[in-house]
Parts: sequence; C-alpha cells; structure tokens
Amino acid sequence: MGSGANILLVEDDAAIRESVADCLVFEGYRVRSASNGRDGLDLLRREKPAVVVLDLLMPVLGGAQFLEEQRRDPEIAGVPVVLMTAAMPSGRNDIPQATAYLPKPFDLADLLAVVARFAGPGGAGKPA
Repeated sequence: MGSGANILLVEDDAAIRESVADCLVFEGYRVRSASNGRDGLDLLRREKPAVVVLDLLMPVLGGAQFLEEQRRDPEIAGVPVVLMTAAMPSGRNDIPQATAYLPKPFDLADLLAVVARFAGPGGAGKPA
C-alpha cells in the first residue's frame, strides 16, 4: 500500500467528475469532490489535500477565479493545482497560472502521472 494521499477534485461535469474520482480511488487515493469552484475552495480551506485537480470552465466560480482566491490566502496558497481544460489556447498567457496542466480529453495514465508527481503513488491494493 502507498500513500493514499488526499486529492481535491473540482469539476462541474458530473460524468467527468465521477470517472476521474473513480480512477483516483481505484489507484488508492482518497478523493473529495466539488461541482464548482466556490464549494471547492471551501473544501480546500477545511482539508488541505496533496493536490487539487481543477476544471477551468465552471459555473459559480471558475478555475481562474479559484486560483486567484487561492493565491490570496496564505493558508492554502501552496497547495499544487492541476488545471484540466478543453480550452487550451495556443499561448499560455490566455490561461491562469497553475502548477500543472492536463488538456482535455486526457488519458487516465496522464491523469495518474500528473497526480503522482504531487501526491505520490496512490497505493491501491490491486491484484498482480
């Protein structure tokens, strides 16, 4: 068994949120999720995860606003954020600065690799 680190997943699309959460849980991570940035920030302030996996375009509070509010709060400013987006522009100046980026659509292997960079391996007890 590995770290089983806490991951915060913030994604408004229920199907994507469930698929990503299921994948992470299967790999041994503990996942908390939110369907918008406001709820995600509330969870982030209560339970500092190893990494946040954040959608860019969401209702209530989008990924860019989430990152702005996170940076202003010294208690949570250092938590790494992986920004997921289907709206990857040609230049990085058009999107907010995050720790890492995961362009949609992505392979689950890419998701797991980027999460493991910040949270360590999940450590699920998978059969050999």
